[in-house]
Amino acid sequence: MLDPWRLRLLTLLESLGTVRAVAGSARLSPSNVSEQLAVLEREAGTQLFERAGRRLRLTPAGAALVRHARVILDQMDAAHEELAAFDATDAGLTGAVRLGAFTSALNTFVLASVRDLARAHPRLRVTVWELDPAESVAALQRGECDVVVTADPGSDTSDVVHTPLATDEIMLVTAAGADHPADGGPADLAGFAGRRWSTELPGTWTYDLVTTACRRAGFEPDLAGCFASYGSLLAHVEAGLSVTLLPELAVDRRFRVAARPVRDPMRRRITAAVRRSSAGRPSIIAAVEALRRASR
Repeated sequence: MLDPWRLRLLTLLESLGTVRAVAGSARLSPSNVSEQLAVLEREAGTQLFERAGRRLRLTPAGAALVRHARVILDQMDAAHEELAAFDATDAGLTGAVRLGAFTSALNTFVLASVRDLARAHPRLRVTVWELDPAESVAALQRGECDVVVTADPGSDTSDVVHTPLATDEIMLVTAAGADHPADGGPADLAGFAGRRWSTELPGTWTYDLVTTACRRAGFEPDLAGCFASYGSLLAHVEAGLSVTLLPELAVDRRFRVAARPVRDPMRRRITAAVRRSSAGRPSIIAAVEALRRASR
């Protein structure tokens, strides 16, 4: 028999990469984690791990068991929720939901959806994680989140279900009062080839947006700054030190900046993504519905 608790340790190892990291997450000693993983390997009856220096690496059998473990654990969570409902003395769902979302979605509608969930289901524990869209679906598939709000998810995978939430137009953002054409029309990015640009850090969704759009317009952006947050990025633009591209949701009106669409329209599709194996959990259904209502 495969022990569910040890299966959770296995999925943590696949996500976090080291026994020490698993021990920190599970509040165990590294030696205890190693011992439990060894027991799991005996339970499985096949080699799940191999040594790579001082680290444990999953064998193909170990990776296969991780995929099954996530489905099993999702089903167990669903069973716990359903059983808890029979003993509930008050209205509302029980359980826990880990919700990941990118910054501008958090600031505009995600936190409102969490507040609505807390009012409707006071016994439901919702934990919020801030994630870049480029990281979110992978975090969902690793089991680190139960629901993620992501943008431009690309080709769907068989283990992930997307629910459309909104469409967000990409805007050229400049300092207030600057670079506004007389007709107020959309911006031609080619006309900004000689300007300095700013973006978030390399590897983020926004960095890829700026570099890809500028190259499509025929030039390589001259980056004046790369920032870890939209706030620092917008402050740089507000000071007249750069221009940038941002989704409309990300243009914080507390900064004195101007935003207008670009001549070749660009939009991102915002969705709520869940693992297919957990899509039927009542708490997951409630979370996605709350996000859908709030995003309107």
